[in-house]
Amino acid sequence: MKKIKTLIITTALAVVLTNVNLAEGLKKADSFSLKDYNGKTHSLLDYKNSSAIVLIYVSTQCPVSNAYNERMADLYESYKGKNVSFIGINSNKAEDIEEIKKHAAENNLQFTVLKDINNVIADKFAASFTPEVYVLNDKQEIVYHGRIDDNRRKENVQVSDLSDALDEILAGKKVTNPKTKAFGCTIKRVGK
Repeated sequence: MKKIKTLIITTALAVVLTNVNLAEGLKKADSFSLKDYNGKTHSLLDYKNSSAIVLIYVSTQCPVSNAYNERMADLYESYKGKNVSFIGINSNKAEDIEEIKKHAAENNLQFTVLKDINNVIADKFAASFTPEVYVLNDKQEIVYHGRIDDNRRKENVQVSDLSDALDEILAGKKVTNPKTKAFGCTIKRVGK
């Protein structure tokens, strides 16, 4: 019985440590290339001269992600003139290119939206939700990961985590709160 308890505790600790390493181990983002809904290939390196790169995992069908469409469009408008690049990534298996294109047009999402076929990039980043945000600095280091703000309902927002992080980056400061808990619909992965 003691051996079984030790094995269970050791296994649980290994799982916890692995999850911590996945969450904290990705300090610098590897470059990747994906196509947008017009078929144009974009590489993360295309945005290397940006002061910050905002990667937002988005969905066409998730009600939580859709509740953020206006806020995502507003954030893009607020920061596009400040050398901040916004890139939407759709990793959901059931949401095709035409649906993504139509959704972006209908919701005034003027930033680039890429299709992550087979959720390869979502897996690389260990992204789980839509919306979920990763902010990279000019060295492509992940300096913020989490939510856009603290409430699905715009009128109830008290903390604007993403804009706070971007303001600190643009001011040359370290991000005060680099990790928050993202929430929304789970990314619907291939094979699951």
